[in-house]
Amino acid sequence: MKLRDIAHSRTGDKGDLCNISVIAYRPEDYALLCEVVTAARVKAHFADIVQGEVLRYDLPGLAALNFVLKDALGGGVTRSLRLDAHGKSLSSRLLDLEIPSPDDGS
Repeated sequence: MKLRDIAHSRTGDKGDLCNISVIAYRPEDYALLCEVVTAARVKAHFADIVQGEVLRYDLPGLAALNFVLKDALGGGVTRSLRLDAHGKSLSSRLLDLEIPSPDDGS
């Protein structure tokens, strides 16, 4: 299944940093998010654009994860000719991540 089946997402930016939140629709799916949506997996998913490290912050009270992608926006909003310099579409791309189903473990 896709990550979008159990979570929604928002993005933000500051300079060449992009932050992507992943928020579980249901609190009971938060443990699965923590298990399968790791910083390493997010970095691999964005390997073509993220030049720096990816940090993950766990927010259990919100059933959410927050990822900070460093050196990810081609120099930042005012220094890049990228079509999506703010990185707003990166949330949709992350939600395309294939994850196991919480029901059957596949």
